[in-house]
Amino acid sequence: MSLPAGPAARLTVHLTGGAIWHHRPVHAEIVHRARRAGLPGASALAAIEGFGGHLHVHQEHPSRLRDRTPVAVVLIAEEQRLRDFLADLDDILAVPGVAVMDTVHVHVPAHRATDG
Repeated sequence: MSLPAGPAARLTVHLTGGAIWHHRPVHAEIVHRARRAGLPGASALAAIEGFGGHLHVHQEHPSRLRDRTPVAVVLIAEEQRLRDFLADLDDILAVPGVAVMDTVHVHVPAHRATDG
């Protein structure tokens, strides 16, 4: 299922690296649940550098990313579908992390829009 051009919502779930849910990384569980829910797509992205609530800067060289590297899972879909999906994540979002939803505009290049 592809997402049409126009307004949409983006859900970004920021997770502590190494978070596990029933013997599986939390980010993998979210991606698999998104697929089962029929969402247009999901990406799990490893952080290279950043800081959080403790204001301590963490950084990793890309060649040395390790199990504790923070991960962000990004999903884009219609707002209500993401709100429903987020409600279904309550059981696994007890791990240290935060979910953020914002409004975005999906741009589909002209050559893709006409490919059908």
